Amino acid sequence: MFYDTDDRARRLAEYLIAEKSTVRSTAAAFGISKSTVHKDVSCRLKRLDPALYAEAAKILDTNKSERHIRGGNATKRKYESAKETKYSK
Repeated sequence: MFYDTDDRARRLAEYLIAEKSTVRSTAAAFGISKSTVHKDVSCRLKRLDPALYAEAAKILDTNKSERHIRGGNATKRKYESAKETKYSK
């Protein structure tokens, strides 16, 4: 799929920016680990293409600042689902 890590880092960042996606969803879309996505975008890209890195870093920072909200919403959905299942029996 990828020919080298530099190419992969650029493609991952472009996808992350275009879709405004999370590291997890980007990893799933490319079939690679979250660690690989994070390493490529945070470390390799900074050296390769500082302008593209700056754009990707904004998305990563936004995701990091919102993750506690996403986690809370996921927990809320989990317990609402369990409550519905309990009362539907």
